[in-house]
Amino acid sequence: MDSITQIVLGAAMGEAVLGKKLGNRAMTWGALGGTIPDLDIIGNLFMSEVDALAFHRGISHSITFAVVGAFLFAWLTHQLYKWKHKHKVEFGLASIFWSLIVLATSGIVFIASKSIVFSVVIGLVLSGGYLLIFKDNITNKEDYETPTLNKWRLMWFAALFTHPILDSFTQYGTQLFAPFSDIRISLNYISVADPMYTILFILGLVSAAFCNRQSQKRRFWNYLGIGMSSMYMLFTMYNKQQMNQVMINTLAQEQIDYSRFTIGPVILNNVLWSGTVETDTAYLQGQYSMFDKEKKFKLRSIPKNHHLIADAKPDDHTINTLKWFSDDYFMVIRRKDGDLQFNDMRYGTFRGDGHGENDFIFRFIIRKKEDGYYQMLDEQGGPPEGTENEMASELWKRIKGV
Repeated sequence: MDSITQIVLGAAMGEAVLGKKLGNRAMTWGALGGTIPDLDIIGNLFMSEVDALAFHRGISHSITFAVVGAFLFAWLTHQLYKWKHKHKVEFGLASIFWSLIVLATSGIVFIASKSIVFSVVIGLVLSGGYLLIFKDNITNKEDYETPTLNKWRLMWFAALFTHPILDSFTQYGTQLFAPFSDIRISLNYISVADPMYTILFILGLVSAAFCNRQSQKRRFWNYLGIGMSSMYMLFTMYNKQQMNQVMINTLAQEQIDYSRFTIGPVILNNVLWSGTVETDTAYLQGQYSMFDKEKKFKLRSIPKNHHLIADAKPDDHTINTLKWFSDDYFMVIRRKDGDLQFNDMRYGTFRGDGHGENDFIFRFIIRKKEDGYYQMLDEQGGPPEGTENEMASELWKRIKGV
């Protein structure tokens, strides 16, 4: 899931375990726990593009990391709480996390309303809320009970473990069992960014933050947020079963001979779903909205073009990694500049055409080197630069059904 959702989920876990002892400080530490697994992107600075692709959502998103990390980070925070200036660290962390939430929320408001003034007002309101919620972090106010080492361990494990579990519900998936297995768990229930799931969490968490740390209302609001978001996740699970059936019915009606198919929700919602069906020589790709008049996926054929990389050596690291990452749902095209483009077909296309370079949602630019091996030149995801508003408008139209 997106970073903001993971921050909020981690904060809710911190509150659930340590809120009664630390108050809003618990949310800060939980938010850090929910963020740490995604710090594997630092590897981008030291790795090749293809190695960084394989490394993300790897060991840092595993059960092993959650267990080992819980012991390590628990010891560090337990030691930190013996230092009289610890509140400065907490205030700094809280400021960083809240700034990210303010920027993300203001950005969403601006995209939806097209009003700079309205988005700035929302940002100022949220900033004022931050000062009210975390005012005690500014000073070293002794309004808390120092947690035991075991409590710290439980909090860190909850924050570190729920992060990869949530990621495994997305199409991108995560290597839960690393380093013992590189299998990516990808359940395809929810988009990597779904505002509905996140908002339900935030409502409960922010309401809890305004309550006294010993108050039962505080726990009620936090668990209400956790409960509402969990109910939404159950809805996505049920919804996927319905979408699966729509795809099965579509294939039966069209009498399509296929080997396998995959479906997943399109970004930012759980109403519009993308489906990719594999046949011997092509992929059938299309979308279906819960509001479509006809209960079927509108499928278009896109040739695999696997012959374009048929000359890849058996031990080609780039090609093998991309195949593994895409779960072998891929097609290749020759770009206008002469390079090849490896497209992950699990995410489908923007319009369903699948002929142009920019039609594909997740794409990788590759080139054959003089030694016969391929290298990845660039990784691209989402709409091409400058077309974001157009794509957002088309997405909204498609969600409403045809």
